[in-house]
Amino acid sequence: MNQNLDEKQARFQRDNIQIRLGHIASNLARIKSFCSIAHKEAVMSVIAETKWFIEWTAAEIEPLQAEELVNIQVQLAISELSWDEIWLHEKARAEVAEQAGVWSGRVLDMSGLLCDAPTLS
Repeated sequence: MNQNLDEKQARFQRDNIQIRLGHIASNLARIKSFCSIAHKEAVMSVIAETKWFIEWTAAEIEPLQAEELVNIQVQLAISELSWDEIWLHEKARAEVAEQAGVWSGRVLDMSGLLCDAPTLS
């Protein structure tokens, strides 16, 4: 692992699990929005980072949640392998975007961050 990745891991793992899951959910939301507005390389970068975030988090959470995260990681890796082809087809990109949005919501729910947020009255 290169030094930049080691530093990113150290910074990421300083956060508690809720915050880390929030970062993963945020990245998945970025993948969703980037599929229609960003360059292919930007999406690839966020996919790669998200896979690392999952790697650095899954071992420290409940097994069922870890399984869900690892399944997301595997699906991201599969998409990554065929990203050049996906990028060329708007429908395929839209499917990836939609799935990333679903995952983002599930991981955000998993984080519990919304439950802790104060309600506006």
